[in-house]
Amino acid sequence: MVEQHICSFCGAQLEPGTGKMFIKKDGTIYYFCSTKCQNNHKLGRVPRRVEWTAAGQKGANKE
Repeated sequence: MVEQHICSFCGAQLEPGTGKMFIKKDGTIYYFCSTKCQNNHKLGRVPRRVEWTAAGQKGANKE
């Protein structure tokens, strides 16, 4: 069975064979569904404060 991953920034499900896996030197693994999510993570943005993420919608009680 193929392993399913969740985007580390926005919380969306990744389809098998898509997205990017980023591994830091300390062994932490990040999965990104798009370059939009990857760049927002790189800029240090918090997913709770970004409206279009799952955490942002949950914080705004829109879910």
